[in-house]
Amino acid sequence: MNALARPSSPPAAAELARRAARAERLAVEAPGAAAPLRFAAGLYVAQARASEAIEALHVRRALSGRLYEDAERIAGPAATVLAYAADAGPAGLAAAARSRRDEPSSTAAKRLLVYWAGGRTAGDDYLSRAILRPYVETLRRWNVTPDRVHRRGGCPFCGGPPAIALRRDGAEMEGSRRFLGCALCGGEWHFSRILCPACFEEDPYKLPAFRAETHAAVRIEACETCRRYVKSIDLSEDARPIPEVDDLASLSMDFWAADQGLARIEPGLAGV
Repeated sequence: MNALARPSSPPAAAELARRAARAERLAVEAPGAAAPLRFAAGLYVAQARASEAIEALHVRRALSGRLYEDAERIAGPAATVLAYAADAGPAGLAAAARSRRDEPSSTAAKRLLVYWAGGRTAGDDYLSRAILRPYVETLRRWNVTPDRVHRRGGCPFCGGPPAIALRRDGAEMEGSRRFLGCALCGGEWHFSRILCPACFEEDPYKLPAFRAETHAAVRIEACETCRRYVKSIDLSEDARPIPEVDDLASLSMDFWAADQGLARIEPGLAGV
């Protein structure tokens, strides 16, 4: 067995299971969003199973963080996620997953490598992101740096795009601090409150925020320059929400944003 560095966080499977449990609770509390929440819960369970298998592979022989080297080793666990999407996903996603499930392994690996190299240009490839998440979360747990291009505004660990923002209390007189949540590895990083994560506009008059009475802790943080936005969840008064999960309970705000001609920087778990 290879000598490994000590992991820096709980097992990825445990974190994914925690998100699944939150999604199941919210499906009861927010019946209007029950369908996407229950799909997300099942997706997290499938990803947790995949991450357990990937972690076992890493313990036997360390993963490199270079997907072109690791892809063949993680193909089996990745199939768990694809199978769930094929069986339980919304119609369009399920059809795409079934098509990919029947592809030759070389084609499947090539798709993942295209996503891996594409940064934000691959933001519409929901399935590749979902398949790769257990792998990248395992890399993060074991401090194995992924071999990906890092762009300004992306995750400092894996280069993934922000799917969600969150606000927490800061030091006295500082107000709440803004963090971004990575769509690929699930990590968080501090980010200026007055800065667009997509085009880096910093004029506060061009960075409006929109709220809805029905979702008091949620707001759309938009940019008038690039017409993109990130959804933000306030944890300063209630730390129980898991932002990327609770995001699904306020999908009506994403539909409203789309009607205003705004595009989300990176789709959430519902693909919106």
